[in-house]
Amino acid sequence: MNKIAAILILLVTFSSCKNKTSNDVTDTSTGATKPMDSLIYPEETHFKSIRQVTYGGDNAEAYWSFDDTQLVFQSNNAKWKVGCDQMFLMDATETFTDSIPPPMLSTGKGRTTCAYFLPDNKHIIYASTHLGGDDCPETPLRNENGKYIWPIYDSYDIFVADLNGNIVNQLTDEVGYDAEPTVSPKGDKIVFTSTRSGDLELFTMNIDGSEVTQITHELGYDGGAFFSPDGTKLIFRSSRPKTEQEIKEYKDLLAQGLVQPTEMELYICNADGTDLRQLTDLGNANWSPFFHPSGEKILFSSNFEAERGFPFNLYLIDIDGKNLKRVTHGETFDAFPVFSNDGKYLAFSSNRNNGGGRDTNLFIAEWQD
Repeated sequence: MNKIAAILILLVTFSSCKNKTSNDVTDTSTGATKPMDSLIYPEETHFKSIRQVTYGGDNAEAYWSFDDTQLVFQSNNAKWKVGCDQMFLMDATETFTDSIPPPMLSTGKGRTTCAYFLPDNKHIIYASTHLGGDDCPETPLRNENGKYIWPIYDSYDIFVADLNGNIVNQLTDEVGYDAEPTVSPKGDKIVFTSTRSGDLELFTMNIDGSEVTQITHELGYDGGAFFSPDGTKLIFRSSRPKTEQEIKEYKDLLAQGLVQPTEMELYICNADGTDLRQLTDLGNANWSPFFHPSGEKILFSSNFEAERGFPFNLYLIDIDGKNLKRVTHGETFDAFPVFSNDGKYLAFSSNRNNGGGRDTNLFIAEWQD
């Protein structure tokens, strides 16, 4: 999932965050600016408080343990001695600078994406390319037309690891891309994206990897899926070509193990794939959706209001597609919103407070409706 973030972030010019005051001070160890006042912009009324928890590197996709005491996230912070995305563990109350790396839960080999806690709070699942080689696989940034693309590595498989970083199980071994797994709040199912059918479709499986079931069946990239709080629905992003030219371009790229995710809309369906419908029709990139604790709204990231590809901000929308509301008001990038299981906190990634650089950091906000 974070490869989309890397590409979309490249669309942003990374200008300094607004509302900086004369009381701002610079952390000389990280280059990040730490305001003496709040990290919350005045319009962000859903945030009661906010805390920055990483300083430096590209940090994204922080997912809560079922008991809300820990988070697992991915980072490529070079000062933590990783060359591309690896998985790290943190307590929900911790903060990490460049000089203090958290525990790494992945192997340190290949590239990883999309870790998620299992219900026992003692294991995680994540996708990794390490069986395909120790080195970081290459990441192309543009195709011949100058458009942003990202790779669908066929060496990605889904693994289970304990909190000491030991792999204890491999859940997928099909030829092709198996990645982007997330777990139902009910603790019984995993949803993931796979090319095993010849296209990028959603599948579900039991926690132990059994009973794999295809959920989506239409041409195009379906990914980044999450279950509703009661486990009965799925929300996901999709880039579905419609014209002959779009279909040809999509198929040609997929044959090369690539996808072009700059135009995406959100879709919602039952957990078994029935009652599938398009939720947004906003244009540009609408992605990283997550259910509001009520199960009646979706929080997601979008640049549909942007004229130059940025900024990306967070928005709320009802599951019937009504009552669209902007939540964040940054000038660069806010994405990957994930509510804690008790609904009190929101973890997300942002370029705010990065000193005008390219760092993407994790933040935890106290949520209020």
